[in-house]
Amino acid sequence: MNLAQLLSRLRADDRFLRHVTRWEVLAAEPGRFADWPDGLDARLVAALRDRGIERLYSHQAASVAAALAGRSLVVPTPTASGKTLCYNLSVLDAMLRDPEARALYLFPTKALSQDQMHEAHDLIEHLGAPIKVHTFDGDTPETARRAIRSSGHIVITNPDMLHQGILPHHTLWVKLFENLRYVVVDEVHQYRGVFGSHVANVLRRLQRIAAFYGSRPQFVCCSATIANPGELASHLCGQDLVEVAENGAPRGEKHFIFYNPPVVNAELGIRRSAVKETRSLAERFLATGVQMIVFARSRMRVELLLTYLEQAGRKVGIRGGEVRGYRGGYLPTERRAIERGLRDGSVRAVVSTNALELGIDIGRLDVCLMCGYAGSIASTWQQAGRAGRRNDLSAVVLVGTSSPADQYILGHPDYFLGRSPEHATIDPDNLVILMSHLKCAAFELPFDAGERYGGRNVAEILDYLARQRVLHEAEGRYHWMADTYPAEEVSLRTAAPDNVVIVDQSVPGHRIIGEMDLFSAQEMLHDEAVYIHGAQQYHVDRLDWDRRKAYVQPVTVDHYTDAQRKVELKTLDAEDSRPDDHVGDLGLGEIGLVDKVTVYKKIKLGTHENVGAGKVNLPEMEMHTTSMWWRLPPDLAEEMPLAGLDLGDALKGLAHLVGTVAPVFVMADVRDLRAQAMVRAPFTDAPTLYVYDAVPGGVGYARRIFEQWTEIREAALEHVTACPCSHGCPSCVGAVVESGDRAKAGAAWLLARAAGRHAATAPAEPRPPLSPN
Repeated sequence: MNLAQLLSRLRADDRFLRHVTRWEVLAAEPGRFADWPDGLDARLVAALRDRGIERLYSHQAASVAAALAGRSLVVPTPTASGKTLCYNLSVLDAMLRDPEARALYLFPTKALSQDQMHEAHDLIEHLGAPIKVHTFDGDTPETARRAIRSSGHIVITNPDMLHQGILPHHTLWVKLFENLRYVVVDEVHQYRGVFGSHVANVLRRLQRIAAFYGSRPQFVCCSATIANPGELASHLCGQDLVEVAENGAPRGEKHFIFYNPPVVNAELGIRRSAVKETRSLAERFLATGVQMIVFARSRMRVELLLTYLEQAGRKVGIRGGEVRGYRGGYLPTERRAIERGLRDGSVRAVVSTNALELGIDIGRLDVCLMCGYAGSIASTWQQAGRAGRRNDLSAVVLVGTSSPADQYILGHPDYFLGRSPEHATIDPDNLVILMSHLKCAAFELPFDAGERYGGRNVAEILDYLARQRVLHEAEGRYHWMADTYPAEEVSLRTAAPDNVVIVDQSVPGHRIIGEMDLFSAQEMLHDEAVYIHGAQQYHVDRLDWDRRKAYVQPVTVDHYTDAQRKVELKTLDAEDSRPDDHVGDLGLGEIGLVDKVTVYKKIKLGTHENVGAGKVNLPEMEMHTTSMWWRLPPDLAEEMPLAGLDLGDALKGLAHLVGTVAPVFVMADVRDLRAQAMVRAPFTDAPTLYVYDAVPGGVGYARRIFEQWTEIREAALEHVTACPCSHGCPSCVGAVVESGDRAKAGAAWLLARAAGRHAATAPAEPRPPLSPN
C-alpha cells in the first residue's frame, strides 16, 4: 500500500473521520522562475549552473536584486523554499568584488549554524574563491578564534555569542567591523517577546560599533509566515526593510488533516492520549514505506514514541537504525548522522522535538505527524513544511492534546488555514531591558552627550546611571566605571535583572541545570514544588531566596504543582481608551502589581484532580507592567441574576478563557500573559477584565491585544460555545471547582452581549466535526 492508497482508506474510515475536524487538500503549485538579477557576478551564475540550477525562483531573484540595489530586506517564505540563496548570493557577490568585505550570520541554534556553514562552504568550493566561512560559538576552540577574527569573511554565530563574546571584545574584531557589509538574521519569527526585545538591543549595539568603525551594514532577514514580518524585522533591525513575500518555490499536493482524539472525560475536558493516537497513526503510515517525521513537544514524548515506532517498524520489516530519535542531548556527530540518513533515505522515520523544525537540511519527507500543536501557527507550518517533495504527494496530521491552545486550533481550523493572524511582538524600549543594554553599550564605547540609541533620546537614563555610579560623566561623555562585566549579567531570555539558579543536588558536586526570573521562581520553584525541566520532574527541596538558589533532585511522581498567587492590582496610568463595539469600553496603560504566592495545589497528571495542597512562605514582589482592560457596565451585576447567572463566576471564567485564546493571536506563551477580573475595580468602579504582560515593563503583548480585541473577543465566544463540556473545563473557562458551575454560561453571555448578539443563558450546542473536503 502506498501513501495515496492509505489516504483513500482513511477517507473511507468513519471511525477515523468522526474525529477529523478538517481535511484540507492544498493543491500542487508549479514553481515560478525569474532571470538572473542584473549585476550578479557571472562566476556565481556559472557555479549555480554547475549544481543544476538554471534559474532562480522568483522570490530568490527579487531578494538578490533588492540586496544588490543596497536595500535591507526580509523574506517571509515557507520552509524549504530556498531562502538560503536569498542571502548567500548577495553576500558572495560582494566578496567576489571586494575581498575585504565581511558578513555576519545570526542563527538561533548551533545545529542550524553548522548546517548553514556547510551550505555556504559547498557553494564557495564550486566558486573556487578564497572566501573563508567559520562558525563562532561556545564550542569554537580557543586556537581557532584568533584566525576567525582576522581572516573569517563570513562569521556564523548566534545572538547570545554576539551579545557576550563578540560585541564586548570588538577591539579584537576590527577587521570584521571595519568591512561589515551584510548582517543576515535567520528565523526572525523566533525573536519575539522578551527574547526578541533583547535581540533588538543587541543589534542596536552591533550597529553602533559598526558605525564607530565606519561601516553601515545591510540586513537580510528570513522568517516563517506571520502577519507582520516586515514590522517585526524593522523593529529588530531599526531600519526600513523591503518585504519579499511572494513565494516562487513549487509545491506538491499536500493533505493537511486536523485530528482531535475522542473525549474520555467531558467534564474535565480530557481526551484520549495524543501520544497513543500519534503512535497508532504512525504505525499505519510506516507500513506504507513512506519516509516520515514525527514531532513531539518534549524529550520524554520523543523517547516514548521512538520506543513504540521501533517496535512497530520491526513488524513491517524495518531494520534497526532506520527509525531514529532527534533531540537536544544527543551528541553532534549523532545528530549529523541522522540528518544525512534522512537526506539519503537510509533513515525511514525520525521522532524529534522542535529541534528539526528550523531550517536544517534533512531533505523533503513524505509524511509529518505532530503530537500536539507546536505553540504558534508559524511553527506549525514550519513543521508541516518538512513533508512534501517538490512535486510529490505528502500528508500532514496534527493530533491535538487536551490543552486549551490545541483545542482552540483543532476547533477552529479556518483560523489556522487563513492568512496568519499571528502578530509577533517586541518592545526594545522596555525600560528594564533597555537599561541593561545601555550598560553593555557604555562598556563597549562611551556615550556622547546627546547621542541617540535606537533612535531615541537616552540622556535621562544615562544621567540616572551616572548618579548610581555605574557610569562616569566627564566632558560631555559617559564612561563605564563599574568593576563588573555587564554582558555576563544580562540574560537574553528574561526581562528581570535577577535570576534564581536551579541546582541539581543528585550529582556529585551539584550541577546547575537552568535559571529562572524571580517572579516565575516564586510560582515554580517554591519549597516542595514539582518542577519540570526537559521533561524530567524535579522536586524542589529548598528555595534559598536570599542567595537566589533552588536546590532540586530528580523524581518520578504522578502529579505536578500549581501555585496560587494573591495579586493586588492598581491602575497607575491610562495611555489610551476607546469604546468596545456594543458593551463597555477598553483601556490601555500602566499597572502596578503587588504579587505574593500563598499556597500551592498538587494536580494529578491526566485527570487534573486536586490531590493535595500546601503553604508557600515567600516575600511579596512588586512589578510595573502594561495592561489592557475591558470595563463592563456596572448594571450587569443586577442584570445577570435575572438570567440565572452569577457575575463573579462569569468574570472568573472570562479571565481563564481570554488567557487561553489571546496568546494564540499574539504568538505568546500562556506564561507570558495573565488575565485577572474584578467584580468592581477601584480604577473603573465597574466590573473589569485586565489582561497584562507577565514581564516587568511589558513587551507589547497587552498593546497588541488592545488593538486586536474585537477579533480575540469573537474568537473567545466561538471557542466557549464550541467546547463539548457542559459547565466548564480547563480547555475553556477552567474547571468547575475553580470558576464555578455558572462560569461557562456567564462568560458566553457576556461575550454574546459584547458582540451584539442575543445573549442566551447557556452556550450553544458544540459544533459537529467538519467533514473532509
